[in-house]
Amino acid sequence: MRPVYAISGGVSKFAKARPDKTFPAIVKEAYDYAISDIGLDHRAFISLVDGSVCSYFSDHFARQLMAGIMIQDYLGLCPKPSHRVEGGGATGGLCFQEAWKSIASGHMDVCLAYGFEMMSHVETWKGNEFIALASDISFDYPVGGFYSGYYAMMVTRHMKEFGTTTEQLDHVAVKNYRNAYHNPYSQKRHRITLEDVRNAPMVAWPLTRLDICVMSDGAAATILCSEEGLQKLEAAGATIPRPLVKVTGIGRGTDAMRMSDRPHLGYETFMRDYATPQEQASDDTRAYYQHLWEHGTRYPGIHSFRAGRTAGNMAYKKAGIADPLHELDFVELHDAYTSSEVQTYEDLGLCRYGEGGPFAASGKAFMPGVDYGLDLPDAPECPVNPSGGLIACGHPVGATGLMQNVFAIWQLQGTISKHFNDPTLQVANARRGATHSHAGTGTYVTVTILENED
Repeated sequence: MRPVYAISGGVSKFAKARPDKTFPAIVKEAYDYAISDIGLDHRAFISLVDGSVCSYFSDHFARQLMAGIMIQDYLGLCPKPSHRVEGGGATGGLCFQEAWKSIASGHMDVCLAYGFEMMSHVETWKGNEFIALASDISFDYPVGGFYSGYYAMMVTRHMKEFGTTTEQLDHVAVKNYRNAYHNPYSQKRHRITLEDVRNAPMVAWPLTRLDICVMSDGAAATILCSEEGLQKLEAAGATIPRPLVKVTGIGRGTDAMRMSDRPHLGYETFMRDYATPQEQASDDTRAYYQHLWEHGTRYPGIHSFRAGRTAGNMAYKKAGIADPLHELDFVELHDAYTSSEVQTYEDLGLCRYGEGGPFAASGKAFMPGVDYGLDLPDAPECPVNPSGGLIACGHPVGATGLMQNVFAIWQLQGTISKHFNDPTLQVANARRGATHSHAGTGTYVTVTILENED
């Protein structure tokens, strides 16, 4: 596999509705940003890009089949190769990784990955119905019918198993909203409090309106290239920011669509097939997990995302990461719900299973220099969702995973201040970060590791 560099990205403003533009035009907004950021105009870039990958979740929202080819045409990319990917909430993450494959395999030297969703064209209840169709329509959908109910069920099981509290979930919402206050691309820029979260309208206990991401209109685009592609772009006048950002590991995982079909694995199977090398090597952690299993834990059940653990372990192995909490400088993860962020802390090995709640309230996942109005016992160690995540930025599904990678690129280039006109969310001396994209109730998950070459 060839080295792959993520050299630029752009995002549109995420909003509840963008009636000012069609979906091809909103993608062009992100595309124009990405190419202008490296100093190229459209004509120069089109002469060098070898092809593209397009990302959008649902034909229903845009009411348009083959929307990808309409964007390809609108951007002037025809007749270059392209294909559309779809994988629920993980669509954008899959798109970025498909572009990586095109470069790593030698198929392309320069690849554009773009994604969008225009969710405002339908009423909220209808949008929730479309999203719920990403569950088993013969089994789960008739019983549950909407995703907030599924995630409420999962987190109540997490609470029963591990003692997770609503206040711990509230810490995630406060963190992500207050981070997003400094992100001009985010949909919701508010400084909320723990009390605001708990007093918000209840959707599905314990999840209130402020625990849940919102439907959005938005687009994002990234440019990936090989070493040869880098040379071609610079020869054409592109200014590629240094340090270069390299994709050093990708991982993917899957799980059964029906949560009732997910296994209850024993302790030995978990330690052999799912535990990280760090967990396997720690006598204390082995004893901790042995205790959990002796008192009824069965992994993954419905309290954990096996696909997330699989994707993370795969990406970490490729990138040479053994201790994620201390070897990653930040993580942009798929926080469709505050509860799913807590669950994903555990899946990504930032803490042990059962410790996601205390980790959420510890301060370790917070940004230094941001006033959260909270009494946090620990200093930040690995900021999670410094951008504000899905909860505050918004979740235009096909764009979301790409948005995460755009923000990761900017973090590693050290250019957050340039793009946000505010340095607050720049992770100091960021060298390595992870992005995590998640679909359904954990049916598809991607994890990507990006590093700068300093």
